Amino acid sequence: MTPGRTFRTGLVGAGYIAPYHVQALARLPQVTLVGITDLDQERARRLAAEQGGLTVFPSLAEMAASGLDVVHVLTPPHVHAAVALEAMGHGCDVLVEKPLATSVEDCDRLIAEAARLGRRLGVNHSLLGDPEVRRALDAARAGKLGDVVSAEYFCSSVYPEWSEGPVPPQYREGGYPFRDLGVHGLYLLREALGEILEVEAAFDNHGTDPNLCFDEWHAVVRCERGTGRIYLSWNVQPLQTVLTLQGTRATVRADVGLMYSSARRVTPLPKAAERLINAVQDGLPGVWAVPRNVARVVTGRLRPYQGLRDFVASFYRALETGAELPATLEAGRSVVRWVESAARPADAAKAERIAPYQASGSPAIVVTGAAGFLGKRLVARLLADGERVRVLVRRPPREAVDPRLEVVLGDLGDADAVDRVIRGATLVYHLGAAMHGGWADHQRGTIGGTRHVIDACMKHGVPRLVYVSSLSVLHNAALPGRPVDETAALEPRAEERGHYTQAKLAAERLVVDAVRERGLPAVIVRPGAILGEGTPLAALCGGIGAGSRLVMLGDGAMTLPLVHVDDVVDALLLAAKRPPADGPVFHVVDAPVVTQRELAREVGTASGLRVIHLPQGLVVLLARALERLGRALGRAVPLTPYRLASAQADLRFDCARAHTELGWTPRVGVRPGLQRLIEAERANKA
Repeated sequence: MTPGRTFRTGLVGAGYIAPYHVQALARLPQVTLVGITDLDQERARRLAAEQGGLTVFPSLAEMAASGLDVVHVLTPPHVHAAVALEAMGHGCDVLVEKPLATSVEDCDRLIAEAARLGRRLGVNHSLLGDPEVRRALDAARAGKLGDVVSAEYFCSSVYPEWSEGPVPPQYREGGYPFRDLGVHGLYLLREALGEILEVEAAFDNHGTDPNLCFDEWHAVVRCERGTGRIYLSWNVQPLQTVLTLQGTRATVRADVGLMYSSARRVTPLPKAAERLINAVQDGLPGVWAVPRNVARVVTGRLRPYQGLRDFVASFYRALETGAELPATLEAGRSVVRWVESAARPADAAKAERIAPYQASGSPAIVVTGAAGFLGKRLVARLLADGERVRVLVRRPPREAVDPRLEVVLGDLGDADAVDRVIRGATLVYHLGAAMHGGWADHQRGTIGGTRHVIDACMKHGVPRLVYVSSLSVLHNAALPGRPVDETAALEPRAEERGHYTQAKLAAERLVVDAVRERGLPAVIVRPGAILGEGTPLAALCGGIGAGSRLVMLGDGAMTLPLVHVDDVVDALLLAAKRPPADGPVFHVVDAPVVTQRELAREVGTASGLRVIHLPQGLVVLLARALERLGRALGRAVPLTPYRLASAQADLRFDCARAHTELGWTPRVGVRPGLQRLIEAERANKA
């Protein structure tokens, strides 16, 4: 026991949870944070800069050599044991993020080594430090709930955006979601209902996150004093984390996300009166607790991940006083046993699921973005022409596929997956790109994906790359009034146009640079707004559906740069046959002039919608107001004056190069294609 002891602490791992450990330690006067290390040194440097300039070390050994007392292990679970053993070998006490390890055998090794070396080893069961969870468990221990016979833990979540870099563990391992969040439910149920005797888990996929194999988890947990349930979801909105304890005299519900608790109790009153009182007791706490907590967050008295902060503080108090750690190693070992009983079957199920979708490396035409609107039509055309095709997709196909179609599972952000799918390619059509999401999604799917495709094409000597870019890369606001050909200026303010434009422009530049500097045999095609069967007409004309109305921004006088999907496919096939030169760019837009107003009128008539045009002056005022709001909040907004000017630029596209050099002429055409779409909409409405 050493009251007043101080600690020099280092962190291993710079992932999602690391900033919260940094912030928790910053509030402990007896702790000096020495630095951080991570296999991804760039990620460690970013975290260090964000958190006030921490020292970044190349390895745990070098960080320990600077003098450490404690190490926090914040790595993916599969290396928890190895890092903790190394840290104890350097003479450090250790706090391991949950779970303690990924096998009982590793837990036993850790426990034995801690005893041999005389080191304190703790596991971060952080929700045991949450104020609302503590209140609920304390009420149960005090007998205020009667006998607790059941408990439920529900957590909905989303994973942080994956930018470039190695595939995160949640996407590599089928069982990772339960290792990540199921562990919380298990140690809470163990705390409420006694030792765990059996866990029956089921997992499924709903598909909100295409890279997450199993995103719905249900587990029935039989314990010594009752039965508990765990439900984890990466689909349910709004996000919430709730622990419910059900006893013979009362039920308490601890809302971790909103940071308040409510209870229902048995009373001597008639049942009708009891229900009324419990309804009030169930609802009132949130009415006053949530505003109070908002005020506490604003003033800094309450912070996100408060349970983690309080748990870390308890861990250091135990180190200082020699008291029992806030989570025992016995509890950590028990939880690992049952976590793995659920997670390992999911690991095996994922391996079985992806086994049929591995790249063969045989000669084939490769298509990325094959699940998209244009990609599906291109693949169908290639197969109809008798070609063998290999596609990279993120989800297994739901139906039987043509025997000449080879499906490979993977993400464009995974360089290894892209390399596997392109090995043996005789031609690559790169259509894949992020269409929505945050900047990290666009950085990974569009910029990183294009970089990976270029590298793989160069590595494997692919004879031709056809890259599908976008007209959005052009400096629209400066181009009205003259025909726009492939020499037109590119967008100088891409970040103001949004993530899509910014990423597509960066990706196109990667292709152009690779052609000029590395000899990449590539052709770039910039198609217009693509229409075809299934195209949402309201979006095509730039309208916003609002009940029975179709709202248009401005007078709608601008010309829409339309092209039919089958005509784009024709252009791509022709571009693949063109002798490679200096990476020329081709615009692919049909000639007929269709204004936004004209199309909106036809869509409204066919759909039974009333078309409303907001006055241009009002739209400009709205754009200015949103721009100011975005600056005040430090966030991107969907409409600014510059984005409005770019979106409403009335452009006429010169596609002479595609006509003369590719021999491209629209075969289907915009007018017939639109007519079919409008007739289908009219029939659907009828």
